Amino acid sequence: MAEPRWLNDKEQQAWRAFIAAQRVVNGRIEQQLQRDAGMPHTYFEILVRLSDATDGRLRMSELAVATLGSRSRLSHAVNRLEQVGWVRREGITSDRRGQVAILTEAGREKLKETAPGHVETVRAAVFDALTDEQVEQLHDICAALARHSGGTYDSAAWESS
Repeated sequence: MAEPRWLNDKEQQAWRAFIAAQRVVNGRIEQQLQRDAGMPHTYFEILVRLSDATDGRLRMSELAVATLGSRSRLSHAVNRLEQVGWVRREGITSDRRGQVAILTEAGREKLKETAPGHVETVRAAVFDALTDEQVEQLHDICAALARHSGGTYDSAAWESS
């Protein structure tokens, strides 16, 4: 077995700063969404992805890719969102196994009600601490990490802004 490629001091410091920032930011976002909307960040992300989709509809397989989640975890989350009336599912006639998740009007209203507090928390937790140049660097670093780790990232929205 090959010798591990140990982190040097700068890499170790960067790694620990990354972990600390990730935990603090994720914690603040989770806390705000649970407090103000009674939902975890995962559910909010599903509602956002459906809201962004044409007609508020996405195949479950596409939604799993968009939210970087497993199909089983997504199915469980969509079940919960169906129970509260924010999402519904329909079968696909051309694909007996396929399903589409659809954002309901109640889900759209919940998203509209929740978004202002969420964006304020994101701004306070991340962007208020950064310069415009650091925001660009953060984007570039995170996009590179997502692509390198096998995730998907569509930079078209960034490049058009």
